[in-house]
Amino acid sequence: MKRPLLFLGLAAGVVVAGFVLRDAVPDLATLRAHLAGVEAWRAAHPWLAAGLFFLLYVVVTALSLPLAVWLTLAGGALFGFWAGLALVSFASTIGATLAFLAARHLLRDWVRARLGERRAALDAGLSRDGAFYLFSLRLIPVVPFFAVNLLMGLTPIRTGMFYGVSQLAMLPATAVYVNAGTQLAKIDSLSGLVSPALLASFAVLGLFPWLARLVVSALRRRRMQARWTRPRRFDRNLVVIGAGSAGLVTAYIAAAAQASVTLVEAGEMGGDCLNTGCVPSKALIRSAKLAQEMRQASVLGIGGPEPQIRFAEVMERVHRTIAEIAPHDSVERYTSLGVEVMPGRARILDPWTVEVTLNGGGTERLTTRSIVIATGARPVVPPLPGIDTVDCLTSDTLWSRLRGRETAPSRLVVLGGGPIGTELAQAFQRLGSQVTQVEMADRLMIREDPEVSAHIRTALEADGVQVLTGHKALACGRDESGKWIEVEGPQGRQRLHFDEIIAAVGRAARLKGFGLEELGIPTDRVVQTNEYLETLHPNIYAAGDVAGPYQFTHTAAHQAWFAAVNAMAAPFWRFRADYRVIPWATFCDPEVARVGLSETEARDRGIAHEVTRYGIDDLDRAIADGRAEGFVKVLTVPGKDRILGVTIVGHHAGDLIAEFVLAMKHGLGLNKILGTIHIYPTLAEANKYAAGNWRRAHVNPKLLALARRFHDWRRG
Repeated sequence: MKRPLLFLGLAAGVVVAGFVLRDAVPDLATLRAHLAGVEAWRAAHPWLAAGLFFLLYVVVTALSLPLAVWLTLAGGALFGFWAGLALVSFASTIGATLAFLAARHLLRDWVRARLGERRAALDAGLSRDGAFYLFSLRLIPVVPFFAVNLLMGLTPIRTGMFYGVSQLAMLPATAVYVNAGTQLAKIDSLSGLVSPALLASFAVLGLFPWLARLVVSALRRRRMQARWTRPRRFDRNLVVIGAGSAGLVTAYIAAAAQASVTLVEAGEMGGDCLNTGCVPSKALIRSAKLAQEMRQASVLGIGGPEPQIRFAEVMERVHRTIAEIAPHDSVERYTSLGVEVMPGRARILDPWTVEVTLNGGGTERLTTRSIVIATGARPVVPPLPGIDTVDCLTSDTLWSRLRGRETAPSRLVVLGGGPIGTELAQAFQRLGSQVTQVEMADRLMIREDPEVSAHIRTALEADGVQVLTGHKALACGRDESGKWIEVEGPQGRQRLHFDEIIAAVGRAARLKGFGLEELGIPTDRVVQTNEYLETLHPNIYAAGDVAGPYQFTHTAAHQAWFAAVNAMAAPFWRFRADYRVIPWATFCDPEVARVGLSETEARDRGIAHEVTRYGIDDLDRAIADGRAEGFVKVLTVPGKDRILGVTIVGHHAGDLIAEFVLAMKHGLGLNKILGTIHIYPTLAEANKYAAGNWRRAHVNPKLLALARRFHDWRRG
């Protein structure tokens, strides 16, 4: 049934029931008479009443029935505060322990199947905090009590420990609810509903989770930091380690909020994105793209000679571009914004002290209320035998190592088929190198759909790149013909000779040398944080590539907002980092942009979806520009226009995706995009036409038939 019809049906039922039962609804006097009878029986048989209530509460809790809150209120109403508190406290803990034992010895398989998704988080919390984690779960009911009882039975926690911690941790919440019950029992008229005592009880009831959260946070902080002495006062509100995207944005926000903030950076301001990543690579890609457009100019009716690649000048332009953008991230700019910038290497000595080894010599110690780790990531060089003998380049080193060369490397091997490897392989091929791209997986850009990978492979091979997917690199070395790498693929082993090799197989977080190990902060691939970007120590945060899960400049800036605000406002106010709508783009040609789910991800996760496509080869502006290639693919909820994910392959895909990012962020569906005026002729019309394809596929055929009959009737 449709929602409006269901709502009308329920409303009509309520009205009818009101007329039928209008004389059967008891008034307050009748209810009090019933309660008085119960109270009289309890007064005549106090021990029997207490025993039956206790037994009932144990059974309800042991069977995980959703009645515990109401029984707790009833306990306060019937037995008063102290007696009710004693009965409920012991009965709830005994019942919880029985559920715990049943899950451990009798219902293990059922609990695994019923509550399995919550088990991983609980196991992680127990391994990190031990019994204190159970204490925090009891004090702050984020996970329902019945689920805690059952899931704890699957863990190795001792029964006595479970009982003792539960008895203690549930006591404050029990007291709040029992007290509310005692106040409810005192109502003798409707005016009692707004009595100060009752209102105060419910106010405490509402505030308790917030107050409990503050208590747990304080206890956790005290427990974790007990072996250090906390300063009586602090030099700074915030120290930020690392001046890449995450660190710069964090410092900017803190300074704008008038906090005292110090930004520590041992290298260049701007981090990898400005100096070795986004900015130089896009400058290189622009030159390479223009060279390719010149080669293909005859398609547009313009003739000309083959482009003359002056590679040294291309690289000089790359460095000029960095220099022109650098003032945006400079020491001078951030100093003018109110940030103290300290050139040096930071090491965290304790949760409130950072020691800075200054680049100019000497050290300085800073005390701070909060710390944000934003140390970024570095390229990974695979541990191949002989890799150290061939002067392997990375996205960090190639800009300085190739600067000043008159020509691009004649023979270039790119290890890696992800976004960085694909961008560099295509760019250097267009600038004069003969590039061989080696990828161990069976296709390029493995995070995208197979059709995207196939489209980009075709584009690279059309440019002349030799793409070797399904090939594993085995070793490197030198012989009389120069440097070589041996790879193994479907056709066996082969040796590839090259002049330069670029490793683009991924990036690893910078974790060493900052004092994280001594503080006990867990680090695997990244610094482990919770949803608030807090590390093991609640006043130390991490943001950007060092924290994951995404390694994009824009997500680093996004995380930085949460890290900065939480560092300044916690424990009074905190925000969970929001990863619901994260877009990204690969700036090969054609570009690939995505937000939300891909078709492959939706299928692998079993998420119901519909796919709507629009081919950009049909778009007027793309045809006029000679760029009629690619597609827009939209995933939606079946039968609805709510967007689950979008993939765009085509010219300026990274710009086109923005409309869908906005729509997903604010809950706008395809109908809203279809109803928005798009300028003609622009590439952005592709988004409108994709929405139009969805709309046409969801027109009700019965309405169309009715419309035809209506128009036939009007013609007479």
